[in-house]
Amino acid sequence: MIACAIDGAEPKDTAEPTMSRAFVRESDQEGESLPERLVSSHPNFVTPSGLRQIEARVVGLETARQNARDADDKALLARISRDLRYWNARRATARVVEATTSPDNVRFGSRVSVRFEDGMERTFQLVGEDEANPALGLLSWVAPLAAALVGHGAGDTVDFQGRAVELISIEGGA
Repeated sequence: MIACAIDGAEPKDTAEPTMSRAFVRESDQEGESLPERLVSSHPNFVTPSGLRQIEARVVGLETARQNARDADDKALLARISRDLRYWNARRATARVVEATTSPDNVRFGSRVSVRFEDGMERTFQLVGEDEANPALGLLSWVAPLAAALVGHGAGDTVDFQGRAVELISIEGGA
């Protein structure tokens, strides 16, 4: 750092020069960590299939972690290790909920068919947060629509975001 001249005095060099960050190699920046993946505050209910998916993810990440170690890829290793911590936590907290064969009310694991007031019909199964995939008809049990339907029976109409949704049928999960 260079001090400012006061009363005509010459400026003095008061500190060691530092190198611009633009000239630092990425490999020299060790210690920078990735943010942890957020773990939901909701109970970790999963279907039996959901638990198998979590276990497969852990196995796949353990293999990928070893490959990243073998390749000495620190950035990849950091990402995989972070993901592995997340999935191990999800596996440790998983509560498997077996499907009921013929439920009277919507509950976790149920397969439900609904009709919106515009006539559009949809069928989906209420599943765990990590196994949700709306495009495949798998809706997280904490999704707003699922939460609105839980506890209701076939023939009931519920209000969802200002729209009427009729619960057409309820089946046990697959």
